Amino acid sequence: MTMIEAVKSVYSNYATFSGRARRSEYWWWVLAYIIIIFVLGFLEGLVFGSGTAEVSAGDGGFNASFTGGILTNIFMIASFIPALAVGVRRLHDIDRSGWWLLISFIPLIGWLILLYWNVQPGTPGTNRFGDPV
Repeated sequence: MTMIEAVKSVYSNYATFSGRARRSEYWWWVLAYIIIIFVLGFLEGLVFGSGTAEVSAGDGGFNASFTGGILTNIFMIASFIPALAVGVRRLHDIDRSGWWLLISFIPLIGWLILLYWNVQPGTPGTNRFGDPV
């Protein structure tokens, strides 16, 4: 699956929380999402002078922040449900319930667990969430 196919698949399954999403669909979507956010932020900074991005390191720590302008915020709001849906379908591919996304609310540990699960290959053949895509 290419990046364009993945983005088309995610948006065509806008609010589909059933079924499965392979690793390629999920990770191509994540990469496309990040690229679009940065491009929109860059364009907003050039055209409107809005949005800020700051990366700093010091005192043994690292800090990165990004505040998007109106276009970035509209894109993020419009993409929230598709991003959630593809995350649920990705968990279904490894035979886990979509409710496991809530583990992300546990600082650091939750994100690491989700990262580990999302890089795992899907279960071969049919699982309780359906056939592989």
